[in-house]
Amino acid sequence: MKSYSSRWRTLILVFTLFLSLPLTASDSEKMDLNHYYKYPLSAGFEYGSLSTFSDYEAGAPYSIYELSGNIRFPLPPAPIIQLMAKGGMLEFNSNDSNNLIKWDSTHYFGMIGAGLSHRFSKMYEMGGHLLGGYSQSIFTNLIEGQDAVAAHNLLFEGSLEIGFNPSYSFSLCANPGVKYIHSLSPLDNFNGPVFNFGISGNFRFGKDPDSPDVEIRSIRFGTPDFPDLFAAMQSYYAKNPLGYVEITNTERSGIEEIQVAFFQPGFMDVPTPSFTCAELAGGESVKVPLQALFNNEVFITEGITPLTGEIIVTYRVNRRTVEQRLSVSYDLYDKKMMTWDDDRKIAAFITPADSALQNYGSFIRQSCKDAEIPGLSKGLQTGMQVFHALGEIGCLYQLDPMSPFTAAQENSMVPDSVSLPRDTLKKITGDCDDLTVLYCSLMETVGMESAFITIPGHIFAAFNTGVESRDFAKIHTDRNMTLPIDGELWIPVEITLIGKATFREAWRKGMENWNRYRESPEVRQFIRTRSAQEVYRPVGLREKDMGLQYGEPERILRGFIQDRDSIVTDLTHEQYAAAEASGSKQDYNKLGILYAQMGQYTMAEKTFIKALSLDNNYRSAGVNLGNIYFHQKKYEEALEQYLDVEQILKQANRSDSSTAMKVYLNISRAYYGMEELDKAQEYFQLASVIDESEVSQFAYIMTPVDRGGTRAAEIREADVIYMEEEAGEYQ
Repeated sequence: MKSYSSRWRTLILVFTLFLSLPLTASDSEKMDLNHYYKYPLSAGFEYGSLSTFSDYEAGAPYSIYELSGNIRFPLPPAPIIQLMAKGGMLEFNSNDSNNLIKWDSTHYFGMIGAGLSHRFSKMYEMGGHLLGGYSQSIFTNLIEGQDAVAAHNLLFEGSLEIGFNPSYSFSLCANPGVKYIHSLSPLDNFNGPVFNFGISGNFRFGKDPDSPDVEIRSIRFGTPDFPDLFAAMQSYYAKNPLGYVEITNTERSGIEEIQVAFFQPGFMDVPTPSFTCAELAGGESVKVPLQALFNNEVFITEGITPLTGEIIVTYRVNRRTVEQRLSVSYDLYDKKMMTWDDDRKIAAFITPADSALQNYGSFIRQSCKDAEIPGLSKGLQTGMQVFHALGEIGCLYQLDPMSPFTAAQENSMVPDSVSLPRDTLKKITGDCDDLTVLYCSLMETVGMESAFITIPGHIFAAFNTGVESRDFAKIHTDRNMTLPIDGELWIPVEITLIGKATFREAWRKGMENWNRYRESPEVRQFIRTRSAQEVYRPVGLREKDMGLQYGEPERILRGFIQDRDSIVTDLTHEQYAAAEASGSKQDYNKLGILYAQMGQYTMAEKTFIKALSLDNNYRSAGVNLGNIYFHQKKYEEALEQYLDVEQILKQANRSDSSTAMKVYLNISRAYYGMEELDKAQEYFQLASVIDESEVSQFAYIMTPVDRGGTRAAEIREADVIYMEEEAGEYQ
């Protein structure tokens, strides 16, 4: 019993020492150490000292020791569970050499079973095992003078394991436990439990995951789908896939927190995150889209630049963060190249923020501002000005012999060269896509909305007039000469006619191109620049002095006026014909208003005088004639006409009518122009009594006159009120 107590004291001491070891709990929190340090197979040798719980029936104490070897097979999905095979010998030696030596024996045994082993840190683990098997005991001295006697036994073992791992490949274990022997023969003297305390050393096969030459590779990359890239598409790649790659988890168990990024040294500041996934099951694959946030360095490349980027995948496996990379080679085309698989891409080349274009656009507007007509669409007039300005500097259409638009459009994956607007201005020639980009850029630069139209083999420009679709007659008397888009009227422009024809001819040719595919609208596309640039933002440009020649402003103005007057003639011709045919004062009044709106004040004056010659009391024509004088700052003459109409209204007892309200306002504004503020305010009050809300926009009349210039600024010509027929108001 003394031996029994000492063995348990030893066991308690071993447990106490183990628990006092510095376990690295943080490691176990970070990763599954059992999986991370798993091994396929281990082989070990054990020496054990055994003692009985009480003396055997043989009558004397025995010293017992074990020499054995073992093999362990951790289960790959759960390496904490280990299948085990053990074989060796147990040597029973009597401590009494007198008469009990005959019971000395050797047990040769083999056992199989399973165990558990849990790592608390890289160096320490604890577990246990249960084994069962067969042994054959050999008694060499049992019968004097005869051969050894053999007995067959069942052997069972249960043991704790306390392990210390100085390296991945080698482990030392303390194995306190119990063996149980049960004889299958009459020689049952040694039946019963035996306390065992063993020390074992185990060699573990496999690679240390912490060694420098071992890397975790739980991800297998497929062949990347990675086409050539284009600098002009920089903004598109930041939000849309530039390519794809398939990744597969090669582990049997899942990996977690997968993140995929793309990085191009030299052209990206940091890797661009492209894909995240909480978990990828064992054997599972996923097709990953790749994105790239390139910096502006891509815009300084020239021609085709071969590059090698990296696809970076980070993930956690066994609670450890792992990174894998895959190199991918591709060509980067400079900012002048694109493919026509998506016609919207051309919007990336439209650069209204380019200071060179802004300066040029400002020059164009300044050259023509004094000749603009308030009543004619500003968009239309700007479109004419830009068209003539480009013609003035000699900008001409020239087919690109190396990359014609027709060929590029037919094969949408063939790279096409598109000149940036600043470059087209520099060389003053370009093909249809170059000139379209330039024209749209200039229109956007001065605040006019542009679009581009693609048809088979061709691209040309369009712009928004800002006129509602129902008012088509304000642009052209032929409804079919404009494009109604989202409730507004657009004008197409055949840009290849710049410098070769008038704006009106380019406009008409643009409509012909559009209408040519009326029966097959699917082959034509109308793309608004601003909408397309939500996907394909303009390329980045560096500020520099382009040394551009702007041309002669007088020549730009002359071309603009010629086309402007032709359009005005078109707009007034129909009403002129109607007035001449009917000879009615109403039609002449309408014609006069149209002339006035078109800035043709001389023609308007003659027309209103014609209407008054037909009826001297025709109030509408009288007011409108006064308006013509007002536009010309002839305030006294304007006032004379307004006062005449006031007298006519008084005679007709119409002094409180809506017509009177408008006349009072015009009188008030005429006095204001003459700086007779008291009279101006008097008539303003008369108008307010009739309709206060209607006259509120002219409240500036009630403020003191600033003779230093405020009055002139306040008198807005657009505020004059032209009088048309109103339900018998003027009969």
